[in-house]
Amino acid sequence: MPTQEQQNSRSQTSQKEEMILKAEDVTVYYDDFAALRGVYMDIPRNQVTALIGPSGCGKSTLLRCFNRLNDLIDGCRVEGKVIYRDKNLYSDNIDAVEVRRRIGMVFQKPNPFPKSIYENIAYGARINGYKDNMDDLVEKSLRQAAIWDEVKDKLKQNGLSLSGGQQQRLCIARAVALKPDVVLMDEPCSSLDPVSTSKVEDLIHELKEEYTIVIVTHNMQQASRVADMTAFFNAEEGESGNRFGYLVEYDRTEDIFENPQEESTKSYVGGHFG
Repeated sequence: MPTQEQQNSRSQTSQKEEMILKAEDVTVYYDDFAALRGVYMDIPRNQVTALIGPSGCGKSTLLRCFNRLNDLIDGCRVEGKVIYRDKNLYSDNIDAVEVRRRIGMVFQKPNPFPKSIYENIAYGARINGYKDNMDDLVEKSLRQAAIWDEVKDKLKQNGLSLSGGQQQRLCIARAVALKPDVVLMDEPCSSLDPVSTSKVEDLIHELKEEYTIVIVTHNMQQASRVADMTAFFNAEEGESGNRFGYLVEYDRTEDIFENPQEESTKSYVGGHFG
C-alpha cells in the first residue's frame, strides 16, 4: 500500500490547474470496519477524473464521499476531510442538501422520475427555488445533454418511455439543470448498449467545458477515452479477514495506462486481474 507521501506526490498536477475537490486522508467505515483507507486526491476543475479498479476497492464509496451520499447509509461514517472550494464538506455547519445541489450525481442505472420529460428537468429546479424562465432551462439542459432534438416534440411524455440511453442522458440533463460545479457519475454506461455508451462518452467530453466530472468505471477503455486524470484503486485483506480498498496510483491518464509506476497498476491495466 503506497505511503501518504507517495499518494500526495502522485496526486499533484500542474500548479496552474485549480483544484475543486480534495480528499485528505479519507477513510470510510461501515460500522467498525474501514472499507476504504487513507485516500489523498486533488481533483482539477473542468477535467474528467476516472476512478478504476477491481470490484470492492472503494471507488463508488469514495465517489459518494464527494457529495455526502454516504450519510444516507446506516452505520457508515467518514473520517478525514473532503475539501470543496476551501471548505470541508464534513464540517458541522455544512448543509448536505446544498452539497448535493452543487455536486450532482448520475447513477449506474438510469432513474428518471415517473413524470414527464419536461417535469424531470423542471421539478428539481422548482423545489430549489428557480425563478427564471423554466422553458428556457428545460431546453438548455436537454441541449447540454445532447437529447433535445430527440425529445423536443414529446416533452409531455413520461421519461420512463425513453430508451435506456435516452433515459441516462435525461438524468444527466436533470443533474446539470441545477447548475452544479461537479457532476459525479457512477458507472453511467454499464447498462447501455455500445451506441448509447458512445453518445454518453461524447457528452462527457462536451460537459467538461462547464463542469468538473468524476466518473467510476470498470471499463478501462472508457477511462482511457474520456478521462484527463485516472486513479487506480486496489483491495487487500486486512487483519480481520475483510478486504479494504486503497488508492494505489493517481496520475495523468496516459501515464497510468502507458507508464504506470506501481506493479499492481501495470498488472491491472494490462488485464491480468480485475
